[in-house]
Amino acid sequence: MIKNYWNKGKKQKRITIIFGLVLLFLLFVLRDDYQPALLFVRKYIFIILLSGIVLFFGLRKFRRSASIGARLTILGLLLAFFGLLYIVGWHFRMYDYMKTYNVFNNLNRVEINELPLTQNERIQPLRNVFSMANESVGETKDVSLPHLVRIENENKWTMAIQPTEKYVWQGMTDNTEEVFAVSSTTPFPRFSSENRIPVTFSIGESLKFSRNTYNAVVQRFNFFKLFIMEPSDTYYMQNDSGQWVQVVSLIKWKGFLFPYPTFGGVMVIENGEHDFKDYLERILIGKGTFISPENMKNYDYLTRQNTLAEKVSRLQAESLKFLGGFSDPLPWNMETAVKIPEMPKDQNQQPYVTDFDFSDTQSAAYSGLYHWFGLEPVGDERTSLSFSVFVPADGTDKLYYYNHAAKKQGYAGVSAMPLKVKESRKEYDWTANTPVEFRPYIKDIAGRKRMFFMGTVSSISNENAEQFDGSATPDLVLIDSEYRDVVWIDVKHPSEWNKKVYDQLNEAWRSSEKIGYYFVEESKTIDIMPESTDTIAPVLRDSLKTNEIERLQRQIDSLKSLNN
Repeated sequence: MIKNYWNKGKKQKRITIIFGLVLLFLLFVLRDDYQPALLFVRKYIFIILLSGIVLFFGLRKFRRSASIGARLTILGLLLAFFGLLYIVGWHFRMYDYMKTYNVFNNLNRVEINELPLTQNERIQPLRNVFSMANESVGETKDVSLPHLVRIENENKWTMAIQPTEKYVWQGMTDNTEEVFAVSSTTPFPRFSSENRIPVTFSIGESLKFSRNTYNAVVQRFNFFKLFIMEPSDTYYMQNDSGQWVQVVSLIKWKGFLFPYPTFGGVMVIENGEHDFKDYLERILIGKGTFISPENMKNYDYLTRQNTLAEKVSRLQAESLKFLGGFSDPLPWNMETAVKIPEMPKDQNQQPYVTDFDFSDTQSAAYSGLYHWFGLEPVGDERTSLSFSVFVPADGTDKLYYYNHAAKKQGYAGVSAMPLKVKESRKEYDWTANTPVEFRPYIKDIAGRKRMFFMGTVSSISNENAEQFDGSATPDLVLIDSEYRDVVWIDVKHPSEWNKKVYDQLNEAWRSSEKIGYYFVEESKTIDIMPESTDTIAPVLRDSLKTNEIERLQRQIDSLKSLNN
């Protein structure tokens, strides 16, 4: 058809050329809009090719068949094939099963024999921080989802104060002009001026068209990356020169038969004003500086940092269900199969970003931020802790895991914690309050490392299930995962938490583990004055003696003067 139109004359040729150039320009400029389709083809390339081949030969056979019976047989076989493909691949999730198995086979797993200690414990759960941040902004502003990141040597919740998505015009014209950065270790997160950093980003998560973070990053991809890379979580942090930047985590898809996601590095977007030059750059080549996983070690602010997409770390942790073999997670086995427990939908799901100290674990792991998972058996009624998984949050190509089940420790898992907290305080109104986000708390107490879960009691709005309120001084609990006892601790005095735990559990520990005494205060000897029975009589006696001595002395002096 195009050839016939081309041969009609010069005018038609000019129109065809102009139309072709416009089409090429639109394909180049709008590649962020159709990139998800290219990525879909990459993710399911094997299934698409297999289905295409079967359909091609099936339809060719159908056309060459003369009898109705043969044609109906071919159609029936095609329907049976695609129906079986859907049932096995999607209904029974065998495609995801194989994808996860590929992740397991290509995972750099390291088993550790000693749990690391936790440090710089964060007090408030993510949803509490998100709610309090939204309470501190106006109608025309939104707050991006908080992320725990390292700012120099301190862990902070950072989030952008960006134009709200409710008003489209502001998303097209306004900039992101402030960033919240509040300490994660304080029970009093303040969203006032000193924690409200003035910084301008012309690229933002809530902005529209080419100013949207996702679109700007995709525009930066070259032709081949359009098929294998996708942007994920956006983090706000300071670079090595102290400037605030957006760090967009990238996911890279690998494999042919059953492609799987891996960490693909980051795209760093610097702050700056929006101008015409910026507009042309965004339209044509996008925004951001790509840093590959291999080169991230050259940037101090990206090491021991939180830059890994949670979509990747979740799949890596879930793949440990194949430790017992390929067939172990199948329904008729499941001897060592595990899952990531799902908390109620209105809560933050695992992983819980936690700061760990690996210095005394005899491993090469760094001390810093990790994505922590507490894996449990697949059955709904089983809530024991099978594995503790530590995925380096900076994308380091390793996964550390501790096998609680193999050591027969019998620890309770995360999903068992809410009921234990509720049972310990029956006077609470648990219809309006709920314990949330049980992150690990591992400390060396009474002679050995002990694992607890720290939870926060939050109030949840009846109208909006996503609105949490933990208050500035939330109620905190520590649950001993081995002894199952709940210890309510004072959030304002973290230096006393370990002693509080010991005071409540030391008798149980001593009777069970035959341990000694700890946290014993040294006694000091204090001089005690003897009790006085009579304080007036001695004073009078001393006074009388003095008067008598003076009288005798006067007599002596008089006799001496007479003799002279």
